[in-house]
Amino acid sequence: MSVVRRLGRSGLAALVACASMADAKTNNALPDMTVILREQHVESASIALIRNGRIVWTGAWGIAGPNRAATVSTPYNLASLTKPLTAEVILRLVSAGKLSLDEPMDRYWSDPDLSRDPRRMKLTVRMALSHRSGLPNWRDVKGLAFDHDPGTATGYSGEGYQYAARYAERRTGQPFEALAARWLFAPAHMRASGYVSAQGRTTPIATPYDAAGKPLRVDRVTRYNAADLAHATARDYARFLIEARNDRALVASVAAERSKLQADLKANICTGTKATTCPPWTGFGLGWQLLGFPAGTTMLHTGKDAGAFTFAAIDRPSGDGIVILTNSDNGWRIILPVLERTGSDPRLIAFLRGQMD
Repeated sequence: MSVVRRLGRSGLAALVACASMADAKTNNALPDMTVILREQHVESASIALIRNGRIVWTGAWGIAGPNRAATVSTPYNLASLTKPLTAEVILRLVSAGKLSLDEPMDRYWSDPDLSRDPRRMKLTVRMALSHRSGLPNWRDVKGLAFDHDPGTATGYSGEGYQYAARYAERRTGQPFEALAARWLFAPAHMRASGYVSAQGRTTPIATPYDAAGKPLRVDRVTRYNAADLAHATARDYARFLIEARNDRALVASVAAERSKLQADLKANICTGTKATTCPPWTGFGLGWQLLGFPAGTTMLHTGKDAGAFTFAAIDRPSGDGIVILTNSDNGWRIILPVLERTGSDPRLIAFLRGQMD
């Protein structure tokens, strides 16, 4: 299942007044943002715009919680935007020779629920990061079990990312959060970001709100999740997005694998009228959904949890991109209006609009 189709209204949402400005340019770029939030019943949004591989402005609007204005320093639950972070940590470790894309993870880690299933011995990092592990998105009350044989079909799986993170821990002998801090958060200067340990250290995370505008109770996170629940500001995530676009800390062979189509999605999401707005190819690379346009590739991911919707995309040739973080079940509703008002790639806008039809 693609990032686009898994999240909300038809395609994009099935995919996928207070304002605090980083600089004066933000108000010029999005003068009606508070109106958009009010009309779409979204409590707050934080946005970072990237042009030519540089962050050109950031802004925040709305409320981050009861009696609390959203600011550019407010961290948000990233939901599934966590997955590209996890993939980046692992790919940097692969580039450093500390992990392997294709060795069986079973040599170092095997989930106890799969101990009697010999198919576990086929699982690799490549399969996990491209959603070809054969595992479900999340295990049910009966435990973890394969939906299909590893490597034979594509199925969106948070469990696959969890599996790869556990492998990284066992292979390196270090906790995954420590690996993430050393290999990603520190070198990328993502000081307001983390999985669990940094939550609430500076500014409280944005409170989630349901579609009716009611705040949701949030259970305290006590253990990292490699596929969900990491947090960051829009600026921090934009820093990461730029590093990913530039293949920082990746050797050429690993960078090429990350940008290569690992799982083809076009036959699934570009059917009927949607085919007219689809790029020539699209599917999963390692950590990202890739949109293969004639002039180059766009890296895309979204996230959706109860009371959160997040979006990130960057065009590799131009270095133009955007990060949009919201704390509302209705957050998906503002993605197209924001992309349109910020002059984002018309090919990306057309693709997302086509997925909504």
